[in-house]
Amino acid sequence: MAKKRATKKRVKKAAPPARKSTKSSRSRATTKSAAKKVVRKKPSGSIESRLKSLDREIVKLINQRTELTIDQLKASDEPQTLMFSTQAEAELWQRLDEANKGPLSSVAIRSVYREVLSAARSRIRTLRVAYLGPPFSFTHLAAIERFGKSADLIPVNTIASVFEEVNRGHADYGIVPIENSTDGRIVDTLDMFTRLPLRICGEVQMAVHHNLLSRSPRSEIVEIYSKPQALSQCRDWLARNMPQARLIEVTSTSTAAQLARDKPGAAAVASRQAAVQYELQIIADSIEDNTHNVTRFAVIGDDTTESTGRDRTALLLQIPHTPGSLSEALTAFKKNKINLTWIESFPLRGPEVGYLFFLDFEGHAKEAPIKRTLNDLEKKAVRLEVLGSYPRSEPLA
Repeated sequence: MAKKRATKKRVKKAAPPARKSTKSSRSRATTKSAAKKVVRKKPSGSIESRLKSLDREIVKLINQRTELTIDQLKASDEPQTLMFSTQAEAELWQRLDEANKGPLSSVAIRSVYREVLSAARSRIRTLRVAYLGPPFSFTHLAAIERFGKSADLIPVNTIASVFEEVNRGHADYGIVPIENSTDGRIVDTLDMFTRLPLRICGEVQMAVHHNLLSRSPRSEIVEIYSKPQALSQCRDWLARNMPQARLIEVTSTSTAAQLARDKPGAAAVASRQAAVQYELQIIADSIEDNTHNVTRFAVIGDDTTESTGRDRTALLLQIPHTPGSLSEALTAFKKNKINLTWIESFPLRGPEVGYLFFLDFEGHAKEAPIKRTLNDLEKKAVRLEVLGSYPRSEPLA
């Protein structure tokens, strides 16, 4: 009995230290946890402070860049030339590309500078630019890409109206689609070059991604609206995935988006920007059949541009309607080692038999090889009109 009692006493004496140890370890754990919380907060506060400092510096530098651009325009003998200088912009984009080490893409950097330039130019004079509307059509997005949002962007209903606005002096420039990598030529644009004496003084190439937009569930969509070119560029996807829906052509993707917003059971094939503007859901994205679907837009006006080393030249050519005349004319390109990139033909209007050709090729009209090529063509041509030389652009996503 005595031994058992002794054992119990020893157990009771051993217990308290164990409780002290547990309390001590909890205390240490709490201290470590608090220390960790402090460590986590320090970098967060530091980053926030640096961001605020950088924001102040960026705003200051952007305003300085704008002021210097305004001073440059005011000091120029020909400010109008600098207002739309494809050569100056090409050199700027090259400098920015060389300086940019990421993580921002070149497209993102350019978009910032484009708005700075657009805002600065508007302080001297607001450029008026006609485009195939309505707002948030792909041509509108191309106009923003080229001229920025500070320009006075004027939507008109037809490609012919864009040409007429510029020809009458109601707009400084116009922007129209000229070629699509899926559907080829834009007939209305090429036809207007045969009617009015305007020049191509720039281009914008944009990757065109079509989306199915609606406020209705996909299973309830019975009508799909868009312009003919957009429906054509998505015809395989629509046939496979929306066979129950009727396809209806309208004048623009923006008009289609408006109809999709207002009509139950209606959808539109249009851009992501149109989805935001008209408060539509993206039912399916990137539904174009060609994943590399690119549309080239022409900037039209009266300007002539200087050579940049990376240019295109476009012209209209009429040759005698005789066997072999086209083949003979095209030997001028082979002889002078000129890369002919595009050729389209149109029947002549009226009683005259024959064709008018639209040609597009690499090089600038002021370069010696192109001069020789044009001289050779002129000897064989009934009609030859140079529509313009302008810097080539890269497709923008």
